[in-house]
Amino acid sequence: MTADVVDQPAELHHSHRDVTGGWLRPATFGVMDGLVSNFALVAGVVGGGASGKVVIMTGLAGLVAGACSMASGEFTSVSSQTELMQAEIETERRELRTHPEDELRELTLMYEAKGLRPELAAEVAKELTADPDVALEVHVREELGVDPNDLPSPWLAAGSSFAAFAVGALIPLLPFLLGAGSVWPALLLSVIGLVVTGGIVAKITARPFWYGGGRQLLLGGLSAGVTFLIGLAVGTGLS
Repeated sequence: MTADVVDQPAELHHSHRDVTGGWLRPATFGVMDGLVSNFALVAGVVGGGASGKVVIMTGLAGLVAGACSMASGEFTSVSSQTELMQAEIETERRELRTHPEDELRELTLMYEAKGLRPELAAEVAKELTADPDVALEVHVREELGVDPNDLPSPWLAAGSSFAAFAVGALIPLLPFLLGAGSVWPALLLSVIGLVVTGGIVAKITARPFWYGGGRQLLLGGLSAGVTFLIGLAVGTGLS
């Protein structure tokens, strides 16, 4: 082996996408929830015999209320999750400060459980524990399974949810805003929206486009169908 080969840096064959950023789940859930729930809402009031004006008012109310509800729910849940993580991180920081030997032994046993020889596990644990910041990060990663420097943002989750729900909820409402008098244009646009958004999410998660699109179309169609039938039954009974 030549010196040039020895000195050559290791080649990076691939990189990974960020799977802990906190935006994909609320954004995906927001678009799907907005599209399905508002189309089901629109289908329900149309089935009940509502006029175009009532449909628009109901759809807009559903859009605003749903987007605000999604954002506040995501903010509260992610804030609670992050606060819990921060509390546990502080607990680990305190343990490292007050019981360093016990924490060193604990880390050594973790590496032994991963397959390292006891002597090597002890050496690795000692090296990592020499720097307090590194020690905290390693213990948090190993014991809690989280990165203390990359906790989920409640503002990011809330903003993603609000915007995504509003976009999804606008899709079935758009034909009525443009003057449509029946549910069929909204149905067609919603079908396209369900297939496209479901397919895009599937591609992001390395699934076939047809799988995500078909799955979301099935779920959204069932929801809208049930709501339409309920609205039709209630509207008939009230007429």
